[in-house]
Amino acid sequence: MNNEKQNILIAGANGTTGRIIINLLKDSETYRPIAMVRKQAQKEVFEKSQVASVVADLEKDLSHVVKDVDKVIFAAGSKGKKVFEVDQEGAKQLMNAAKDAGVRKFVMLSSMGADNPSVSKELEGYLKAKQNADEYLKATDLHYTIVRPGSLTDLEGTGKIQLKEKLENFGKISRADVAQTLVKVLEDGVRQNQVFEIITGDTLIQNAVTPH
Repeated sequence: MNNEKQNILIAGANGTTGRIIINLLKDSETYRPIAMVRKQAQKEVFEKSQVASVVADLEKDLSHVVKDVDKVIFAAGSKGKKVFEVDQEGAKQLMNAAKDAGVRKFVMLSSMGADNPSVSKELEGYLKAKQNADEYLKATDLHYTIVRPGSLTDLEGTGKIQLKEKLENFGKISRADVAQTLVKVLEDGVRQNQVFEIITGDTLIQNAVTPH
């Protein structure tokens, strides 16, 4: 039995959700986080807290970031500034690198509305970029899970969600609960090659993600 921890690359590690993911993985007995960041100063901050990190730009070559990586969580975003270059093309670049490196699973943080970008005039460009990235991931040979949360809040996590392939209502969810869901689906075989939506709810994340 191999007891070595799995190396998990987190794209967008310096973002609000990314930092929560890093903290969850730091305490894990199964996973070892690798923070993917854009600046050397950010790398130094993570390394001071004993988190491995790698400097990379989603708009440039990414082959070096997936070396010895078992799985990837894509939680990066351009905050609306470069949705085509980062949220869409950057994600696709990382998928290609992951596939070439033999990565075992790619977990994508997407968004509710990515299946129908025209639901929001304001966010249509962003949702279209997410949709294109999601569709590209589905067409690769990578094992994947695509998680589409409602509006993200900075409230404390409840540890409970509502999960469906397609939810009837658009709702909110804390970044903490989204981060926990992304970590739960890292496990082999859990929600393998599935896309689902989540908002805050009454079901424990573990039970929602792995129903018995």
